[in-house]
Amino acid sequence: MLLVLVVFVSGQAYVNLTLPDYMSKIINDGIVGKDQSSIWLNGLQMLGLTLFGGLCAMAIGFIAARIATGYVHKLRSAVFMQVERFSLAEFNSFSSSSLTTRATNDMQQIQTVMAMVLRMAFLAPFMGVGSIIKAFQLAPSMSWIILASVGALVLMIVMLFFVAIPKFTIIQKLVDKLSLQTREMLTGIRVIRAYNNDHREQSKFDETNQQSINLNIFVNRVMMLMQPVMTLIMGLASMAVVWVGAYAISDGSLKVGNLLALMQYVMQTIMAFLMISFVFIMVPRAAVSGRRINEVLSVKPTISDPKKVKHLPKRINGKVEFKDVNFGYSGSKQLVLSGVSFVAEPGQTTAIIGGTGSGKSTLVNLIPRLYDVTSGSITIDGIDIRDIKQAELRQHIGYIPQKASLFSGTIKSNITYGSYDATDSDMQAAASTAQATEFISGLPEQFDSSVAQAGNNLSGGQKQRLSIARALAKKPEVYLFDDSFSALDFKTDAALRQALNQEITKATLIIVAQRISTIMQADKIIVLDDGQIVGVGTHQELIKTSKVYREIAESQLSAAELGEDK
Repeated sequence: MLLVLVVFVSGQAYVNLTLPDYMSKIINDGIVGKDQSSIWLNGLQMLGLTLFGGLCAMAIGFIAARIATGYVHKLRSAVFMQVERFSLAEFNSFSSSSLTTRATNDMQQIQTVMAMVLRMAFLAPFMGVGSIIKAFQLAPSMSWIILASVGALVLMIVMLFFVAIPKFTIIQKLVDKLSLQTREMLTGIRVIRAYNNDHREQSKFDETNQQSINLNIFVNRVMMLMQPVMTLIMGLASMAVVWVGAYAISDGSLKVGNLLALMQYVMQTIMAFLMISFVFIMVPRAAVSGRRINEVLSVKPTISDPKKVKHLPKRINGKVEFKDVNFGYSGSKQLVLSGVSFVAEPGQTTAIIGGTGSGKSTLVNLIPRLYDVTSGSITIDGIDIRDIKQAELRQHIGYIPQKASLFSGTIKSNITYGSYDATDSDMQAAASTAQATEFISGLPEQFDSSVAQAGNNLSGGQKQRLSIARALAKKPEVYLFDDSFSALDFKTDAALRQALNQEITKATLIIVAQRISTIMQADKIIVLDDGQIVGVGTHQELIKTSKVYREIAESQLSAAELGEDK
C-alpha cells in the first residue's frame, strides 16, 4: 500500500514539475506566432497532465486515509488488548480518564497527522528538489532568490518549533484533566447536588477549561502566523523574480515564457518547504500522543500466564488453600497480608471478617489473580494458581466484587455475562436464588428490561443481586463474595443466604463480610487484623477465643443475639 502511494505521489510531482515547461512553450510559441500546431499540441498535453494529476491527488488522499485509519485501528486494538491484560497494580498507575483519552483523543491526533504527513512527506521532497533543479536550469543567476526564500521559511519554522511544540504536551495533559473532571461530575452528580456544590465543580471545570482554551488559542495564533508570513515571502520572491527577470528579458538572456515558468518553480519550492514545515510542526504534536500511547504499550503486566502450564480438569473440587501468603503493593515496603494460611473446603462456607483496612478484599482478589502474592502460594486442588492460565483459572471462579458492576444492555445480558450458553431456566434460577426475581418481575419487560451504563437506573441492592445472579448463572466451583451483601436489607440478606445454602452444596464459598449476622452460620470464620490471621473457628468458638471478633460482634449484636444474658 505504501509503495502504491509513492507511485501516485511521484506521478503528481511529475505533473506539477512538467506543467510549467508546457506553459513556457505555449507562451514562447504564441509570442513568436509561427507554430500554432505546437501551441495546440502543448495545450492538449497540459490538459491530459492536469487530468492525470487530479486522479493522482485523489488516489493519494484515498490511500493516505486508508493507511492512517488502518494503522490507528490496529494501534487502538493493541492498546485495548494491553489494558485488558493489566492487573489491578497496572490500573492503579493510570487513571481511567487518562486511559480513555489515550484510546480516543490521542489516537485521533495520530490518525489526522499521519494522513496529512503521508500526503505531504513524500510529495514535498519531490517538489522541492525538482523545482530547485528546474529553476536552476532555466536561470542559474536567479537561484539566490530561491535560497533566500527557503532560508526565511526555515528561520520561521525554527522559531515556531521552539515556541509552540512544548505547549502540545501540556494541552494533552489538560485534556486528561478535563476528562477526569467530567467523569467525576457525571458519576458523583448525586453527592455534588446533595452537598450543593454545583458551582464549586463548575468553577473547577471552568478553570481547567480556560487553561486549555488559552493554550489552544496561543498555539493556533502562533501557527496562523505562518499563513501571512508565507504569503509575504511568496510575494517578495515573485517581485524579485519579475524585477530581476525583466532585466534578463531586456538583454535577451531570458524569454517571457521561461520567466513565468521560473515564477511557478519558485512558488512550488516555497510551497514544498512550507509542507515540510507543516510536517515538522504536526509530527511533534502527534509524537506527544504517540509517547502517551507507548507508555501504555510498554508496560509489562506483572501478572502473566506461565510458560509451563498446568491444566485443571473440566470439573474441579474447588479446594482453595493459602500457604504462608504475604502480599504488599508495588513500591510499598509495608505488607498488606502477612503469613496468611488457611484452607477453604468444597461444600463449606469460609467467611472472612475484620476491621477496615485489615486486608479482607485484598485477600479475595488474590484468588482470581487480580493481584499476585509477594511470597507464599495459593493453590486450587493442590495446583498453584500461578501455574494455571488466567482464563482457565477464572472459568472456575464466580466473583462478586464489593462494588457491583453492571454493563449497559439488558438484565438478561448482565446475568448471562459470564455464561453465554446459559439457558433461560438457568438464568431464572440464578435470579431466584439471588432474590432478584421479585423486582425483575415488576419491570415492564422483565428480563429484557434495559440496564443503563454502570446500572445507574437500578438501586444499589438491585445491582448487588444482579451481580450475585451473574456469578450463580456461571455455576463455578468457587464463589468469592467480596462484601456483596452490604446493600441488602436484613430480610433479603437472610433469604439470600438461606437460598445459597440450599442451592450451592458442593461449591466452595468464600465470603467477605462486615455484618456478623451474614457469617454467623459459616463453617469457618477467619478473623483478620492488620493483615494477619488472629482467629479461626466457628461463631461460637470465636466469641470465646478471639478478642477482635468479640469486639466486632458486640458492636453489632445484642447480648441475646450473642447467646449471653446480661
